[in-house]
Amino acid sequence: MASTANPAGKTSSTKTRRSPRLKRLLKTLGPGLVTGASDDDPSGIVTYSQAGSQFGLTTLWTALLTFPLMAAIQGMAARIGLVTNHGLTGCLRMHYPKWVLFFVLIFCFPAVILNIGADIQGMGAVAHLLVPAIPAFSFSILFTALLLYMIIKYPYQKMAGLLKWLCLGLLLYLIVPFLVHQEWSGVVRRTFVPEIHFDKGFLSILVAILGTTISPHLFFWQATMEVEDQQHNGAKKQLFVDKRVLKDMRSDVNIGMFFSNLVMFFVILTAGSVLFPAGIRNIDTVEQAALALKPLAGNLSYVLFAIGVIGTGLIAIPVLAGSLSYMLAETLQFSMGLDKKFNEAKRFYAVIIVSLIAGLCMQSFGLSAVRALLYTAILYGITAPVLIAIILHIGNNKKIMGSNTNSWLSNLLGFLTLILMTAAAVALIWLELAT
Repeated sequence: MASTANPAGKTSSTKTRRSPRLKRLLKTLGPGLVTGASDDDPSGIVTYSQAGSQFGLTTLWTALLTFPLMAAIQGMAARIGLVTNHGLTGCLRMHYPKWVLFFVLIFCFPAVILNIGADIQGMGAVAHLLVPAIPAFSFSILFTALLLYMIIKYPYQKMAGLLKWLCLGLLLYLIVPFLVHQEWSGVVRRTFVPEIHFDKGFLSILVAILGTTISPHLFFWQATMEVEDQQHNGAKKQLFVDKRVLKDMRSDVNIGMFFSNLVMFFVILTAGSVLFPAGIRNIDTVEQAALALKPLAGNLSYVLFAIGVIGTGLIAIPVLAGSLSYMLAETLQFSMGLDKKFNEAKRFYAVIIVSLIAGLCMQSFGLSAVRALLYTAILYGITAPVLIAIILHIGNNKKIMGSNTNSWLSNLLGFLTLILMTAAAVALIWLELAT
């Protein structure tokens, strides 16, 4: 009897020890998880669907490449926010010439608004597919109004809580590939054995994947949200940052970026295993991707994919609009914060309102989501290498970061990201000029 009771006791104590550890891990999830989930917006879903429909499973390996690069850069941005108690824009304003800050803002502002517009269009179009009786633009108006209500009504912590629950919606993309037949040995091989074709089409999709996953507005959002998170928890500016805080931040960022790349992997897998074998190559919008799945993978796959698009938009658009508003607020030094009520930060919320309405009106001016994404990619492509270089410089500056400068691994991954994003920017310009 004693011999059987002891193992049971061990099992019970092990579960008891694991439970607080799991609770603590879940508690640390915040800005990093939301940032990672927002990266898989409807615009990103289009890119990943294009990769799968045009090249099958050939680009699955890119998820393994972008994960450590994203984690390194977002981790640096988060550390800058924690250590300096300022967002990235605030650091640029205080430590760099004004022209650097204005250069970044000039290119980021239109890019973010175009991205918001493309996402709103995508959400409206997909919702129209599910409920054909209601026009797509009516859905776009509805989603815009809903998002504005959520952002203005709820303080940061409630908003962050809502966004974290919405992240669960992205798990829908992990289900779809299991609803169709898969040759899993081929999936594993394509994931771990990179294959590159040196032709224009393949290079274009690689550049698009890099530009979609490593987006400049996420750097600003990550740094600012770390500050907002600390302020909400009552932490004040200090000369040093507790090691546990940094460890929690790294866990949050790494899990968020892993989650983002996992979704990316499964969207490429879905398109590559369903659309590519059927000879469907031209996917320019999320509704085209959803419609193409319907006859090939069944109604369930179609509905899950469509609902996932709406969920990603509800996560991504607050992040896009919020990052834009924080950029301008830190530059012009007016009252800011998602924790503040509307009458306490009117200009901050006005920027969010204007950016969403401008994105909504994009359709009225005849600018399609496809064209908007092209312009966004070009603008992001120009600013990303500059921002990555600045983040690396700040992260290694002891006058700004004190003893919390970058590790050798962060620098290695950061410089690799800088090289790849610079090459992607050059390739993007070359590909556009060659068209």
